[in-house]
Amino acid sequence: MGDLGGSEQTRDYLDRLAQKDLLRVLTCGSVDDGKSTLIGRLLYDSGSLPDDQMEALVRDSARTMPQGGLDFSLLMDGLEAEREQGITIDVAYRYFSTERRKFIVADTPGHEQYTRNMVTGASTAELAILLVDARKGLLTQTRRHLYLVGLTGIRDVVLAVNKMDLVDHSREVFDTIATEFRAFAKLVGIETVTAIPVSALNGDNVAAKSAAFPWYEGPALLPFLETAEVERDDVATSLRMPVQWVCRPHQDFRGYAGTIAAGRVHKGQEVIIEPGGRSSQVAAILTHDGELDEAAAGQAVTITLADDVDVSRGDVLADAKDRPPASEQFSAHLVWMSEQPLLPGRPYLMSIGTCTVGFQVTHIVHRVSINTLERLAAKTLNLNDVGACNIASDHPVAFEPYRVNKALGGFIVIDRLTNATVGCGMIDAPLRQAANIHWQAITVDKSTRASLKHQKGCVVWFTGLSGAGKSTIANAVEAKLTASGRHTYLLDGDNIRHGLNKDLGFTEEDRVENIRRVAEVARLFVDAGLIVLTAFISPFRAERAMARALVEPDEFIEVFVDAPLSVCEQRDPKGLYRKARTGALSNFTGIDSPYDVPKAPELRLDTATEPVDALADRVITLLRGRGNV
Repeated sequence: MGDLGGSEQTRDYLDRLAQKDLLRVLTCGSVDDGKSTLIGRLLYDSGSLPDDQMEALVRDSARTMPQGGLDFSLLMDGLEAEREQGITIDVAYRYFSTERRKFIVADTPGHEQYTRNMVTGASTAELAILLVDARKGLLTQTRRHLYLVGLTGIRDVVLAVNKMDLVDHSREVFDTIATEFRAFAKLVGIETVTAIPVSALNGDNVAAKSAAFPWYEGPALLPFLETAEVERDDVATSLRMPVQWVCRPHQDFRGYAGTIAAGRVHKGQEVIIEPGGRSSQVAAILTHDGELDEAAAGQAVTITLADDVDVSRGDVLADAKDRPPASEQFSAHLVWMSEQPLLPGRPYLMSIGTCTVGFQVTHIVHRVSINTLERLAAKTLNLNDVGACNIASDHPVAFEPYRVNKALGGFIVIDRLTNATVGCGMIDAPLRQAANIHWQAITVDKSTRASLKHQKGCVVWFTGLSGAGKSTIANAVEAKLTASGRHTYLLDGDNIRHGLNKDLGFTEEDRVENIRRVAEVARLFVDAGLIVLTAFISPFRAERAMARALVEPDEFIEVFVDAPLSVCEQRDPKGLYRKARTGALSNFTGIDSPYDVPKAPELRLDTATEPVDALADRVITLLRGRGNV
C-alpha cells in the first residue's frame, strides 16, 4: 500500500474539508417522533456511512424490522438500553459532511425525564430541528423543547413535521401544525422558523425533494441545512478569555492559559483582569505551535503579561476598553435537573466559565408554565421546571448576559455534598441593588470585641432529633459559662420562631430558610465576640454546612446530640411525636421528614446514657481546649 497520508489527493481532500463551514445542529421533540430515524437517514442519504457501519445496519435491521427495510434509528441509539427499548436516553453526537458543509448533529431524548440531556445538546448548537409527529401535533414536550431552545439562545429553528406518510401527506395537517408552532415560537422569541414536511422512514423530503408533496414549494431538509445562514457569536466583539490555568513551570515564567471565548487579542493590547479591575499589557501570545502576534475566539492560548499582577483560575482577561461586569447578585433563568427540589437559601456551587463559587437562590421570582408560558408563583423548582430566580454568589463573578456571551453567561449548578450536576442557568442581568450596596469600613473589628471579653467568639451548633436534649444541654452550657464570667447568647429553635422566623412553617423550603436566617444571626454574634449556642434540629446536612461556611473554620463547633428515635418518642416533651404518628402533624423530622446524621461532628453527646451536667461539662472542656474560654 502507498503512503495515503502523504498523497497529493489526500492532502487536497483534507484541505477542502478544513475549509468547509461547520454547522452544529440539535434535534429534539417528543417521544417516538422519529429523531434518530431522521438523523440516520441523513447519514445514509449523504453517503456518510463507512462500509462496516453499513454492514452492521443491514444485519441489525433484520432483527428489528423483520418485514424488511433498514432501521436507521440504530445508527444513533448506541446504548444497549436504547436499542432494547427503542428510545433515546443519552445525547448522541454524529459527524457527517457533504460537498458544501460539515455537520455535528446532536440527537437528544424525547422523554420528559431526560430533559436535562436535551439542554446539554442545545448548549452548543447553532440551529435546532424540532420534530413533530404529524398524527399527534404539538405536545407538551414539544413546547418544552421549543421554550428551552429559545432560552439557550438558538434563534434558527426547523420544524420537521414527520410521518407525513401516515396522514396521507395532507397539506391541511401540515399547515395546521406549522401555524400553531410558529405562534408558540414567536412567544419565546424565535422569529425564524422553516417548516418542512418529511417522512424520515421513507426518505421523503430528507435529502431531496419528494414527489409525495406536490403542494410543498420549499427545500428538502439536507439542502436547507447546507445553505442555512445562522446567527453566530460575533468574533469582532471585545476580548473575553476565562483563565483556566496559571502556568508556572519555573520562577522566570508566568502565563495564563485558556480558550478565548470572544473577540481577539494582540501583543501590546491593554487588558483588564476581572473581577478586581487590575490592568496590564499583553507581552506574548503562546500556543503549542509557537508564538502568535494575535489570536481570536475559539483558540486555546497562553498569554503572558507585562506586569506581575494577581491573576487566578476563574478570572477573565478582557479588553480594557470594554470591561465585563462583575457582581455577586444576578437575575437568571434556571432549568432544574434533579429529583431533589431546588430550595431557596440552600447552598449550591456555580460553575461559570472556569470559575466555581458558592451561591444560593435568594428568591424564585416565578416558575414558567411550559404550555401557556404563564408565570406562576413558586417556592421551589422541581425536576424539569424552569424558573426566573434571583441568586447571590459568595464572591464577585465576571460575567455577561447569556444572550451576549454564552461562555460567561451560562453556568451549571452543582450539589455541594454529592458533586452531582443538579441544574443549569442562564444569567439575565446583574441585580440593580447589587451596584448600590458596598461594604462599609469599620474601625472596631471582631478580634477587638472578643479580646475585651477575654474569650474567642464561636458558634456551638447543637443538632439532633426533637426530644434529644439539645435545648436542655445548651441551656446548661450557657449557665455554666455565664457563671464563669463568659459572654454568651443562646439561639433556641422554638424561641426564634416567636419572632425572627414566625413567618416560616415546617415545609422543607421553610426549614432551609429558618436555618439560613439563624446562621446569619449567629455569624453576626460571633463578629461581636460572643460564644453563640444554637439549639435547632437543623435536619439537613447542606444547611449545617452552609452555617459552618459563614464563619472561620475554627469558629464552628458541631455538636451532635444523639439519642435513638425510640428514646426521643418516649420523652416527647411537647407531644409532637404523638401528633406526627396520628397524622395530625406533617413534615416532622424522624417520622415523615428525614434527618441527615452528622458525618464528622466536633462532639457527639449520648443523652440516653449520660446526665445533662456531665454532657455540658464535655462541651465546656472542648471550648477550653480550642482556646475559646
